[in-house]
Amino acid sequence: MSEFQSLRGFHDLLGEEFKRFKYVSELVRGKLKLYNFEEIVLPVVEYLEVFRRSIGEATDIVQKEMFAFQDRKGRWLALRPEGTAGAVRAYIQNRLYALKPYTKLFYEGPMFRYERPQAGRYRQFHQIGAEVFGSIDPLVDAEIIQIVYEILSELNAKVIIEINSIGCKVCRPPYKEALSTYLRTVAGHLCEVCIDRSDRNPLRVLDCKVPTCKEAVKEAPKMVDFLCNECREHYSKLKEYLTLLSIPYRENPHLVRGLDYYTKTVFEAVSEELDVALIAGGRYDYLVEEMGGPPTPAVGFAVGVERLSLLVREGLTEDPLYMLIPFGDVMDYALLVAKALRSEGKRVELSYKRAGLKKQLELANRLGAKYAVLVGEEERAGNFYTLKDMETGHQLKIELSPAM
Repeated sequence: MSEFQSLRGFHDLLGEEFKRFKYVSELVRGKLKLYNFEEIVLPVVEYLEVFRRSIGEATDIVQKEMFAFQDRKGRWLALRPEGTAGAVRAYIQNRLYALKPYTKLFYEGPMFRYERPQAGRYRQFHQIGAEVFGSIDPLVDAEIIQIVYEILSELNAKVIIEINSIGCKVCRPPYKEALSTYLRTVAGHLCEVCIDRSDRNPLRVLDCKVPTCKEAVKEAPKMVDFLCNECREHYSKLKEYLTLLSIPYRENPHLVRGLDYYTKTVFEAVSEELDVALIAGGRYDYLVEEMGGPPTPAVGFAVGVERLSLLVREGLTEDPLYMLIPFGDVMDYALLVAKALRSEGKRVELSYKRAGLKKQLELANRLGAKYAVLVGEEERAGNFYTLKDMETGHQLKIELSPAM
């Protein structure tokens, strides 16, 4: 065994796992392009303040989970723990708000969080995120959830889409006060983390997975009972659109998100099989303004690619492999045959092994080749190759076209 090993939580993607990863990535990207999202490539490293400002000082990500470091000039930088903050920074810095009334962006890449590795989630993990800037219309929220539903339907995933509204600057403060008051009455049943959260970030207590905390908040006040008229109408219209689109959903009054910037709509697609959120998102109408841009409503979601790829059972078919086997001193001709086959779009492995035909055919079987392409002196002289079906043993002589 090599003395060098990958860091805990940093994972090599290869073989079947990579094929599942690639399948999910192409599925999500293809779906977003159908909805006319434009791709943007974001930096992996940002100033630490980008995430402190957007995610919130009191969140677990900022307090515990970021890979933060100082550069040679003493500036604090961070590997991005999520993509929305960087997308907002890019939207403002590049003045995208001046180009059109609303902007639809998506991005893909690695994210980094110093948390305990778990199923489908590593310390370096990959997300595909999509953001819509510039519209307050609940139609946009519904279309975002529609994209999520279509992605999961194509994967035949058994999921529940949970939705909630967590209000806005007008109606959330009274709710937080009522929730904090309630949490003080059940403090004896809360874990230490939730006791600490009760005053700083009480909504996160609703999201705790500790059984005693889950039981303690069952009778907690519900945000939907505190919604202002605007938020109530927005939430009602969202549910109308989801029903119109035949998208099944479940209201979860305890659903919140772990980042401070969310407003109004929040949602998660929860896997019944894995009991984890596969895709999650929501609305963040104040973040652009809080980061120095003009007032701009926005909504988006993120896909954990590794986690979603755990559900891939089908769809991993590949183009058949052609194993080109030269025997005799015909490598020059073999190269030309390989070139001709690849120009036709065929997946070709040109054997680098110098061995007899039997050994070469054994290698073709090990590599999973569907066809063996046999090239010898006779084939070169006649400007053809012999195609052997590895399953049936049937052979055909096929002339090269155009003639070599």
